[in-house]
Amino acid sequence: MAPDIRLRNIEQAPAPVGHYSHTATAGGLVFISGQLPLAADGTPRCEAPFEEQAQLVLQNIESCLACAGVTKQHLVSVRVYITDINLWPVFNRIYAAWIGEHRPSRAVAGVAQLHYGAALEIEAVALSE
Repeated sequence: MAPDIRLRNIEQAPAPVGHYSHTATAGGLVFISGQLPLAADGTPRCEAPFEEQAQLVLQNIESCLACAGVTKQHLVSVRVYITDINLWPVFNRIYAAWIGEHRPSRAVAGVAQLHYGAALEIEAVALSE
């Protein structure tokens, strides 16, 4: 018997460039692949200021959630990879404004580099409906 896993890609965004899906839903959870600051047409926006990159990545996370039929209020865990940990307070402010009163578990890890030279990447897990 095949496992009950539903793989989805965002219709309004280009297909993933690697061998993965934007989201995978299984066992009552939605797993969102790492999102980078990519425009809807797939163009990397990694030269943009950090604040703009962060907003774009969060928009992409929200698009992935919508693709899976849930909202950011369904998030249970968020993992953030950031190339300059000194920007953590800036990210935290942007994230708090985006997520509101909801406070899922979260980790923020400093990393040496990310694909396309992005300043941050976010992956997440949400409850499915």
